[in-house]
Amino acid sequence: MKIIIQIPCYNEEFQLDQTVKAIRTSIASFKSLNGYNLKWELLIINDGSTDKTLEVASRLKVDHIVSNKVNKGLAYTFQKGIDKSLKEGADLIINTDGDNQYDASSLISLLEPILNGNADIVIGDRQILKSEEFNTIKKIFQVVGSYFVRLISKTNVRDAPCGFRSFSRHAASKIHICDNYTYTLENIIQASMNKMRIVSTPVKTNPSTRESRLIKSNISYIFASISTIIRLIIHYRIFYINRFFPYILLFTSIFLYAISIFNNSNQMSSENKIIFIAATIFAFCFVKLKYKNKFF
Repeated sequence: MKIIIQIPCYNEEFQLDQTVKAIRTSIASFKSLNGYNLKWELLIINDGSTDKTLEVASRLKVDHIVSNKVNKGLAYTFQKGIDKSLKEGADLIINTDGDNQYDASSLISLLEPILNGNADIVIGDRQILKSEEFNTIKKIFQVVGSYFVRLISKTNVRDAPCGFRSFSRHAASKIHICDNYTYTLENIIQASMNKMRIVSTPVKTNPSTRESRLIKSNISYIFASISTIIRLIIHYRIFYINRFFPYILLFTSIFLYAISIFNNSNQMSSENKIIFIAATIFAFCFVKLKYKNKFF
């Protein structure tokens, strides 16, 4: 059985070497599992890095390297990796990050549910509430975001934004990412619509070595996440707009208020104040209308 571990990378010249070495150390003792003979291969997808990532990847002598000429973003690069893995005949695909944020010792736990025939997709659960890598604001929105994804996808995924996940060949062949921001949420919704069995499993993480490139700030993260969820609802679950729109507005207003508290500020910026007032008013109006007309 061929397993390809794909590693999307953007400017990871300082972390990539450590990431690959940790993976190789972890899988070295697993030549077989649950009666399957395992053949491991590594795929690095270079997303138009401007540093020496491609040079490091070549020096590490991984099995496969593909590269974008310019930076295309995480979602595009993830899809490119999936397509390449399928082309190379992968029976199972594991996706991880190039910054070594995921502990490679958890790789096997992502495989076992698929090898046992209990899952098509396995998604790592970083146990966000226990993590010291996330501040309070990010913990709240990671948890709430995962809750919305569970409702939309009708799954029990505990950590929807986690990119540490594995796929059977059949599940990987059904992946067609359209979103430009991230693949994690859309992948879950698509899989659910294709009747894939998705399970979560606890995974370990390593201390961060740099700031997230996907999450620039709390405010940008929440608006990017909300816009992503709205786009996915429109694309996949249009009937959910009536159900969730007021709560998204209310959630946005609460977030802006929380930001002012956590920043120890008695005053919001004028821009945030306008958004806060507008979102709160619209939210309560929609909620009142929904209850009045018994829409849910």
